[in-house]
Amino acid sequence: MGRFVLVDCRWYLDGSSGKGAYDAGHIPDAVFADMDQWLSGPASKQSGRNPLPDPEVFAQGMREAGINDSDTVIAYDDAGGVIAGRLVWMLRSTGRRAAILDGGLASYPGDLAKDAPQRPYGEFSPRSWPQTLLADISEASSGQFKVVDARNRDRFDGRQDPVDPRPGHIPGAVNVPCRENLDSSGRLLPEVLLRGNFGRAGIVSAENTIAYCGSGVTACHNLLVLEHLGAGRGRLFVGGWSQYGHAADRPVATA
Repeated sequence: MGRFVLVDCRWYLDGSSGKGAYDAGHIPDAVFADMDQWLSGPASKQSGRNPLPDPEVFAQGMREAGINDSDTVIAYDDAGGVIAGRLVWMLRSTGRRAAILDGGLASYPGDLAKDAPQRPYGEFSPRSWPQTLLADISEASSGQFKVVDARNRDRFDGRQDPVDPRPGHIPGAVNVPCRENLDSSGRLLPEVLLRGNFGRAGIVSAENTIAYCGSGVTACHNLLVLEHLGAGRGRLFVGGWSQYGHAADRPVATA
């Protein structure tokens, strides 16, 4: 029988150390999943900042964290789950059980721990990423799908972009900022408000929907919210704006 395993997924776009934050204080018994080492492959202009890792790399990271195929992972961060959603999506897409801890680190009422738990080496098998849940740059820019951008509105509108070469968004995309799925405490909004967020953008179903963000991390949160609402499972354009923005032959839209 599998266990519940708590996994700290803190990671920061500005390059601050998630592992450093974990070492400074985490929920007791939580293990750490390093975004750059285990949850992403090598960055490139052709594939984006955080492409999916090779399945064996992901499996190795889970094994070293003491996670088994049969376990249920509860992932958290300090951003309401918009980072932890990447691990949850990766696990669910390969047939494992996983969920986001609502409210994340701030929801834990006790003292934080500094020592990492000692877990036995896990039994976690490599499984291919399901192509039915993924989309490529051509599909995301074809105009044949509903395309949802999870980035903050200023980046979507092209008013600024701190990390990518061109500001703006994929023409035809709509904006549902993933952080607007949360209340001020970082907890998920009630379903009626979540439906409103997506409905105002014209998204009532995940069918024929492709989600993206800067590099395939926070877009997972939008996909998980749609699944939570019973809207089905959309597809992830992992390369996101960090791939599209480098493709100089593709047009860019702004507000």
